Amino acid sequence: MISPRFLAIALVSAAIIIGAGCAGRISIALPPSSNSLITGDSFYAAVSGMSREDRENFALKELLSGNIPDQHRHFSKIRLSITDSSGSLVTATVFVTADYLSIGQNANFARIPITPMTATLIAEKLHCILPTKKICDAIYEQARIKLNPVPMYAYRDSSITFWQHNLIIEGQRKGRAGLIAGIKKDVISHGREGIPVPTGKVAIYGWHLKNGEPIQPVYTGHVNWYVDYSHGIRLVYRKILVSGKWVDYNDAVADSVLRKLFF
Repeated sequence: MISPRFLAIALVSAAIIIGAGCAGRISIALPPSSNSLITGDSFYAAVSGMSREDRENFALKELLSGNIPDQHRHFSKIRLSITDSSGSLVTATVFVTADYLSIGQNANFARIPITPMTATLIAEKLHCILPTKKICDAIYEQARIKLNPVPMYAYRDSSITFWQHNLIIEGQRKGRAGLIAGIKKDVISHGREGIPVPTGKVAIYGWHLKNGEPIQPVYTGHVNWYVDYSHGIRLVYRKILVSGKWVDYNDAVADSVLRKLFF
């Protein structure tokens, strides 16, 4: 288990640092470039014999210490739009991580499926949220890299299968950089039509095919501690540009018009 002292230190030092330059680029900064020797390879070697709980705690420790690839620290812009009741166009820009939460360095990293509880803890401390179904659809539509989903069927919740699936994705990616989609189901913040996720459950959605259709419709049937190789955690910065003005996500979803941007 992670000690309370470590969590207190890590969560304070993991406060997000937002840098928007003249080009409007926004970056998330955990502690800059962890000194951890844990790579993607060695993470999965280390957790291969661990319990689910120990694997989750080890992942949390590495993520909060800043052991993530540099290229995964930058947000990508996603544009959303709706037409309000008067016929006026309402536009918004949300900022999403270009890839799913990963551990390791640029040359050797691995995507890490984790529970919604751990994902929400990380998101909240980094002033982020988990995506909604509508955000996931927009990410796929606007992604620079769209890969074919590769389902796996044996030992779906094992660390070995997590690692094998990551290797398959990297073989498909072939070193290309940029906003990527089609490689995971997203752990999302809400159920169908923005309904809260039932207590004790996890909401998953996505894994889009090349025709834009998701393999996984919104599903809330799994218990919240269930994690398998297909789950991915993508963060969304909670400050949103709406018609050129910064708005907090919670304020936006409380607005009857702006809510429709997300649900």
